[in-house]
Amino acid sequence: MSNETIVLHEDTRSGNCYKIRLLLAHLGFPYERRQYDILNGGTRTPEFLSEVNSNGRIPVLQVGDRYLPESNAALWYLAEGTRFVPEDRFDRADCLRWMFFEQYSHEPNIATLKFWKVFIGQENWTDTQRILATSKKDAGDAALAVMNEHLEGRQYLVGDSLTIADIALYAYTHTADQADFDLKAYPYVMAWVDAIALEAGHVPMEA
Repeated sequence: MSNETIVLHEDTRSGNCYKIRLLLAHLGFPYERRQYDILNGGTRTPEFLSEVNSNGRIPVLQVGDRYLPESNAALWYLAEGTRFVPEDRFDRADCLRWMFFEQYSHEPNIATLKFWKVFIGQENWTDTQRILATSKKDAGDAALAVMNEHLEGRQYLVGDSLTIADIALYAYTHTADQADFDLKAYPYVMAWVDAIALEAGHVPMEA
C-alpha cells in the first residue's frame, strides 16, 4: 500500500467509521484521526463540503491529498493485498456480495433504527419516522435471518478466516440490540459476533 499519510475523518459514534478503525487495528497501520460531530452539522460546513466530501458524509479516508468516501470502499482500499481480502477469485466476489448486502439490506435498517432510537430519541420522532420504523425493523430482522442461516456451520461469512465482509457487517450487528433487535433469536449470528470480538487485534467500538 502507499506510504502516504492516512487520515480518518470520522465521528466515533458511527458504525461506518468504526469499521475502518477496526480494520486499521487488525492491520496495524498508523493513521491520524479528525473528529466531526454529525449531530451538530460538523460535516455540513463549507470547509468540509469543499475540502473533504461534497456529499457531507463520513467516514472519509484521506490518503495523502486524496479523499475516499464510503466506508466499504475504504475497507477495500486498505485490505487489498492483505489477508482480509481472499486470494480466491470467487471468494473475493463473495466478499463484495456481503459488503453490498450490508449497505443495501442491513445498514439502512439496523443502523438507521439505532440512530433514531439512541441519538434522536423515540419521543422526538417525526410522523414519517414512526411510520417507517416498523418496516425498518422487519427488514432488519430479515437481514439478520439471512446472516443467521448462512452462518450455520461457519465461523466466518467468507472462507475460513476473518475478511472485510465480516468487519463490514460486524460494526452494526454487534450493537443491533440498541435498536431493539433481539440477537438471541439468531444464535449463529451471536456466535459469530462473539468470535470476532476474540480475534487478535480486535478493538471495541468507542461509543
